[in-house]
This record gives sequence, structure tokens and C-alpha cells, in this order.
Amino acid sequence: MALALSEETRERLAKVVDVSRNIFHYGWIPFILYVGWSTSFPRPSIIKLFSPLSN
Repeated sequence: MALALSEETRERLAKVVDVSRNIFHYGWIPFILYVGWSTSFPRPSIIKLFSPLSN
């Protein structure tokens, strides 16, 4: 049985899905980097994390 949704509700749901897809797409790698950084010991500085030339 299909759910009867109004056109406005469908548009809102489509926008929510689109925004959440963008958040997931652009937030996944920074999230993984943060989890790795926060669980490592000793914790490296942020500059060493992002710059390959810093010692």
C-alpha cells in the first residue's frame, strides 16, 4: 500500500535527502580523519596531520 503524500511533502523529502547526501559525501573523510586523530596516541598536531612537509 503506497503512502499518499502531497507534492509539497515530496519536495521537502527530496530536499532533505539531497542535503543529507551532500553532508554525508563531504563529511565522511573529515570524520574518519577525526576519529583516527582522536584515538591515536600520542596525538599529532593538526599541522602534522594535514601538511606532509612539516616535521
